[in-house]
Amino acid sequence: MKAVQFSEHGDRDVIEYGEFSDPDPGRNEVVVDIKAGALNHLDIWTRRGLPGVELEMPHIPGSDAAGIVTDVGPDVDRFDVGDRVAVSAGVSCGRCEFCRDGDPTLCIRYGIIGEHQRGVHAEYATVPEANLVSVPDHVDWEIAGSASLVFQTAWRMLIDRGSLNAGESVLVLGASGGVGHAAVQIAAHAGAEVYATASTDEKLEYAKACGADHVINYERTDFASEISDRTGRRGVDMVVDHIGEATYPDSLKSLAKGGRIVTCGATTGPHPGAGLNRIFWNQLSVIGSTMATPGQADEVLELVWDGTFTPRIRETLPMSEAADAHALLENREGFGKVVVIPDSEY
Repeated sequence: MKAVQFSEHGDRDVIEYGEFSDPDPGRNEVVVDIKAGALNHLDIWTRRGLPGVELEMPHIPGSDAAGIVTDVGPDVDRFDVGDRVAVSAGVSCGRCEFCRDGDPTLCIRYGIIGEHQRGVHAEYATVPEANLVSVPDHVDWEIAGSASLVFQTAWRMLIDRGSLNAGESVLVLGASGGVGHAAVQIAAHAGAEVYATASTDEKLEYAKACGADHVINYERTDFASEISDRTGRRGVDMVVDHIGEATYPDSLKSLAKGGRIVTCGATTGPHPGAGLNRIFWNQLSVIGSTMATPGQADEVLELVWDGTFTPRIRETLPMSEAADAHALLENREGFGKVVVIPDSEY
């Protein structure tokens, strides 16, 4: 088979699309004929090299994909050959206290397919059956292959960890990205008043189409000052911040008293000032969130499959052009997800 792969960390020129050994399923694994997959920013960080993460080389990236089951291991009982499936990338041990208590996102062995182990941007991929969800017949492959990671991440952030209620106000930073545009849709669906930031007017129009009530071009104005002005100096109840160092101080400033930041990442760096004086004086909460439990993933993906939520797809490319797909994310071009398809399917 052919697969997107790299044998060393580096810039986009380390990415190749070439021959790779055909996969065989283990006892609890399924082989999937990949029809479409999507990129996430973690693919960029993985390619560049993450501190403390040692990869088996060559590494196949990709945490999002969907396709058809072609083979199953002897202990697989949830899927059969011919089933339509999508990847749910969070990996847990299934045995520790957190797994037993129903929250495997806190598992001591928690990792992500494509980030900590070989991913799914290939013609075929071997995936543990626990990391697959069923896809209805009417769902397009590009939708099925691009929804899982960002929508389950945003759902857990807002609904589970953030306990978002109807009538509250939410600021979503980076609304043009995968998690951002999912968060806008989920917040609007929950009945919140949604503020969204992006870097161009075109992206802001897309954010409005996703459900944002108010939009802010952060290249032209300071979003914390804008939030203060638009809310009568009150602030918002929740900030969705996956950007980190560059935005965290202004995220704190944007909160109403008793408000909360929910974060799932730190793409601009993990070491902002703590802002403890503002946190204790205004009684703020800073809440971390990662991926979702299987139940949470199933809940939000049902809303994708029925059309309530839709991953916006900015570009679809053959896997042989994976380096160009990485460039679209790195250069912050467009709104929504970048999809790659095996050249044999393109």
